[in-house]
Amino acid sequence: MSAATALEVPKEHAYAPPHQAEQRALHPELSSTHVRFIGLSKTYPGQSAPALEAIDLNIQRGEIFGIIGRSGAGKSSLIRTINRLEQPSSGRVLIDQVDIGAFDEDRLVRLRRRIGMIFQHFNLMSAKTVWQNVELPLKVAGVPKAQRQRKVAELLALVGLEQKHHAYPAQLSGGQKQRVGIARALVHDPDILLCDEATSALDPETTASILELLRDINQRLGLTVVLITHEMAVIRDVCHRVVVLERGRIVEQGAVWQVFGDPRHEVSKTLLAPLQAALPPELQARLQVQPGSAEAALVLNLKVAGTQRQAPELSTLFTSLGGRISLLQGGIEPIQGRALGQLVLSVANSPHCHEQIIERARQWATHVEVLGYVD
Repeated sequence: MSAATALEVPKEHAYAPPHQAEQRALHPELSSTHVRFIGLSKTYPGQSAPALEAIDLNIQRGEIFGIIGRSGAGKSSLIRTINRLEQPSSGRVLIDQVDIGAFDEDRLVRLRRRIGMIFQHFNLMSAKTVWQNVELPLKVAGVPKAQRQRKVAELLALVGLEQKHHAYPAQLSGGQKQRVGIARALVHDPDILLCDEATSALDPETTASILELLRDINQRLGLTVVLITHEMAVIRDVCHRVVVLERGRIVEQGAVWQVFGDPRHEVSKTLLAPLQAALPPELQARLQVQPGSAEAALVLNLKVAGTQRQAPELSTLFTSLGGRISLLQGGIEPIQGRALGQLVLSVANSPHCHEQIIERARQWATHVEVLGYVD
């Protein structure tokens, strides 16, 4: 008997929270892994290349998990196997160690009520008010009116739209529409919240407010949030762990600070590139491969990859390198309690030779790159 079969709960109790608590008490492994992909592959009819191939991945209970990749990488296909909007060609998806691949329609309906989903383009009904859009899934499920009213009022307060309940979608900003979508996704008290490019249609300020709301919901309600995006800034700001997809395969995964601090795959590096400021044009024009004179300054790019929880002291670095040091660009910021970032600086008139300067810089930074020399 497989683990999935042994732990499968009776149909009438599927995904009931009290039963889940009992199962987790009997099986401690359920407390950590919430969603598990085993050898998952998906090929669409008429397509020679698979959309997903050999996906093995665990998503932990209560985390905000990011899935990132370029267009066509397989992000949407992967996230939609969690609620069986996509049926895998092979492999399995387990939720609380239960294989959902064999669920009939009744069990799928119950499963999908335990999994909320928000979308890039909001998917609101234009002829219904904010209140009616949020209430609709409850009406479809046959929830009594008084209970519906309490739930909708509670959720509109949660997302900060209690004053907008009579408004129609056309009267709302993009951020307000997405808040309606989030409230609607929470009507059935889900255990998992899926976010399909939920901030891609929003401006940066609104994106920040929506990410803060998702973070608050994750912490307050204890939801597992699975978020797909092509924006590394979104992953940095809200996620705990991330997986990078390319052509349907996992090319990198880990804690956000690890992937950001030391990306290994070229796709990860490419996706991170927009977050890294390019060298100023005037500096690029002055850079030389070899020093033009004995007074030429050595230009270094120092990267701090999160191995330290506190930002290393600049004074220690400057004292070690000696001479006249100019900070040309960069900064260090905390991500998940780790210090990450990079500094571009020039070192001139040091008592140490260039090889010694580089070696001393390596004692301070995780990676040291020589960009060149300037006179």
